[in-house]
Amino acid sequence: MKKQPVSRYASPAGAEAEVQPGSRGRVLRNRLGITRKQEMDNAEFQALLQAQEAYIERISAETRFTAALLCEMHRDWLGEIYVWAGQYRTVEMAKDGFTWPPAYLVPQNMEMFEARLLRERTPCRPAPLAEVARRMAQVHAELLLIHPFRDGNGRLARWLADLMALQAGFPAPEYAFEGQGAVARRANYLDAVKRGYFQDYDPLTGFFAAAVERRLRSGG
Repeated sequence: MKKQPVSRYASPAGAEAEVQPGSRGRVLRNRLGITRKQEMDNAEFQALLQAQEAYIERISAETRFTAALLCEMHRDWLGEIYVWAGQYRTVEMAKDGFTWPPAYLVPQNMEMFEARLLRERTPCRPAPLAEVARRMAQVHAELLLIHPFRDGNGRLARWLADLMALQAGFPAPEYAFEGQGAVARRANYLDAVKRGYFQDYDPLTGFFAAAVERRLRSGG
């Protein structure tokens, strides 16, 4: 029998596996009782803006990121929405034919990620943009490959990239995922991330460098 792909919203058991009643399977069970995806997208977006603003004050040029700090960031962002915020996933994740490493390996993978890349690349010291962008790319790809949380991994990884850029003396990247050219830009980003999974960091380095340069041109 052909094995069925793992759905983003269908997992074996536990709070992470449940969808919100009345949402037609489109919204994860949440503390707010939200059933519409657009409403949930907005709630998560507003919560992220608040968390990002708070962390701008908290993260300094000397902050070394750790696995525990990333869990705290995730919890501070989504804790009022999901009971599992800030906790490593216990469910398997797959999307568009790609399956992320199994959940039981997440703690071990995050420990190695902290000991190697986070310790070596953060604090993100001032350097030419090409070097800073490469550090961001390496950390970004590895964190997304681990996919430590039930949801929000991409946004958390981009938030971390923002903070690394700021540590190095650059403005946060302008991802330009909305507006003209956004569809192609997002597709290029996702392709670069997938290549980063295989330690080909050049495309993702170029993406981050271009995003920072875009912000610089806009006067951000």
